[in-house]
Amino acid sequence: MSILTVQGVNKSFAGLKALNQVNLKVEEGAVHAIIGPNGAGKSTLLNCFVGRLEPDTGTVTFNGQSLLNRRPHEINQLGVARVFQTPEIFTDLSLLDNVMIPAFAKRDGAYTFNWVPRVDGDAEMTDKAQHMLEDVGLADKQRMLAGSLSRGDKRRLELAMCLVQDPKLLLLDEPTAGMSRADTNNTIDLLKRIGERKITKIVIEHDMHVVFSLANKVSVLAQGTVIAEGTPDEMRGNPKVQEAYLGGAHI
Repeated sequence: MSILTVQGVNKSFAGLKALNQVNLKVEEGAVHAIIGPNGAGKSTLLNCFVGRLEPDTGTVTFNGQSLLNRRPHEINQLGVARVFQTPEIFTDLSLLDNVMIPAFAKRDGAYTFNWVPRVDGDAEMTDKAQHMLEDVGLADKQRMLAGSLSRGDKRRLELAMCLVQDPKLLLLDEPTAGMSRADTNNTIDLLKRIGERKITKIVIEHDMHVVFSLANKVSVLAQGTVIAEGTPDEMRGNPKVQEAYLGGAHI
């Protein structure tokens, strides 16, 4: 059963066609990787999923509901969460506060920094946030300022901020970008543990080690068009994929 369906999506910027008749189906519970060379349209497509961009034509449907003409927070409320290529966190707040903000936003539909603690609900939200930090291995740092974290830990924090919202679909935009191999492998292990929650995941990633470690389906974009789809093993030897990657050096 498809949780996300993309049909006939086109997007141009000043005459440059970034997306060209993109069709895509993401099955519920899958880890679906979208790969392709630089400039293929991967981030543009992801931005169409979360309301940062509107396609010129086409449809994007999540759980039977259109994601088009919705503001980003409305898409988030439907159950779509995104991990950005550069971690988007509140650097001047503690890790615990960082995770509590999206927890309240998910529950209440809004959040204000002029926050007056309430008797009802705060203990519940604090407990949920603490458990999420424990799940990603950051419980011992919950009172630290987020800006002091390493890049790998910032990524873990951002994952906790997404997971505390109980998303149905998690979008990961190059989740290991800029990481050492050790941090990359730790992130792979963390994402595998997250897989036990049965959250559908879309992964955009240049590192094929990450893709082949996590994904059970791969779509390949080149020049804004899906040129191949299949299992990781099928994509590894696909001549179209090898050509898109200039002879297959990345595969």
